Amino acid sequence: MKNLKKFFVIGFIGLLSIFVVACSDTKDQDGISSIKKRDVLRVGVFSDKPPFGFINAQGQYDGFDVYISKKIAKDMLGDESKIEFIPVEAMSRVEFIKSGKVDIIMANFTKTKEREEVVDFAMPYMKVALGVVSKNGEIKSIDDLKDKPLIVNKGTTADFYFSKNYPDIKLLKYDQNTEAFQALKDGRADALAHDNTLLFAWAKENPGFVVSISSLGDEQVIAPAVKKGNKELLEWLNNEIKTLNEDGFIKQAYDATLAPIYGTEVDPASVIFEEDTKN
Repeated sequence: MKNLKKFFVIGFIGLLSIFVVACSDTKDQDGISSIKKRDVLRVGVFSDKPPFGFINAQGQYDGFDVYISKKIAKDMLGDESKIEFIPVEAMSRVEFIKSGKVDIIMANFTKTKEREEVVDFAMPYMKVALGVVSKNGEIKSIDDLKDKPLIVNKGTTADFYFSKNYPDIKLLKYDQNTEAFQALKDGRADALAHDNTLLFAWAKENPGFVVSISSLGDEQVIAPAVKKGNKELLEWLNNEIKTLNEDGFIKQAYDATLAPIYGTEVDPASVIFEEDTKN
C-alpha cells in the first residue's frame, strides 16, 4: 500500500513537472525571446482594406498598418524586412492570436470590452468610429435603413453594433472587404457600414458614393493586439507605440499612406491617437 501511494506521489510530481515545463515552453514561444530567436516577427494584417492593409500593384503589402508594422520589426529585430505578413479576415483575428499563428495583430483592430476578454491590447495608435456609406448619400439616418438591407463585414464592430442595437435591420454579411464593397456597387443593398476612416477613403475613390452618416456610437480606438497574458510583448509594444507617437513616426506614417488619400478633407488629429502618450 505504501509503495502504491509512493507510486502515485511520484507520478503526480512527474505530471506536474511536465505541466510546468509545457507552460514555460508556451510562454517562451509567445515572448520576445522566441521572436528574436526565430528572427522574424509574424504580423496579422488585412490584404484587402486600403489604405490600411492591402496588396499594392507590385504585389507587396502596403498601407498605414503595414508601414507601422515594419517600423516595429525594425526596432525589435534591427531590420524592417524581418517580418512575415499574414493575411487575416475580420472574423479570424482573435483565433490567429490565440492559436499562435501570429505574434501581433495589426489589422485595424478596434478595442472593445468583448475582445479585451480574449486578447490583450497595447496602446492605441488610431481613433475610429462607425460610419455609413450610400449611393448619392441617400441614407442620412438610421431611420432611412428601415426595411432596407445593410452590408457589413462579419466579426466587425459594425456587425456587432447593428446586431445589438438595431436587430430589425436586415444585415447582409460578407467575409471580405472586397466582397462587401462590390455588393454595394452592384446594388445588392442600399448602404454599407464600416469604420468611418475606411469609408472616407473608399468614397473618394468611388464617385457617386457618399459617407452620409460619418459617425455612429462612441468614438473608439484601434490598437495592436497580442495573446492574452503575454505581458512581455505587451509591455514592449506599449513602450514602442508611445515612442513612435512622441518621435512623430505615427504622423509620418499618416503622411505617407493616408494623407494622399484623405487630402485636406480629413484632419490628421481626428485619426491619430496621441492622448496620454507623453506622460
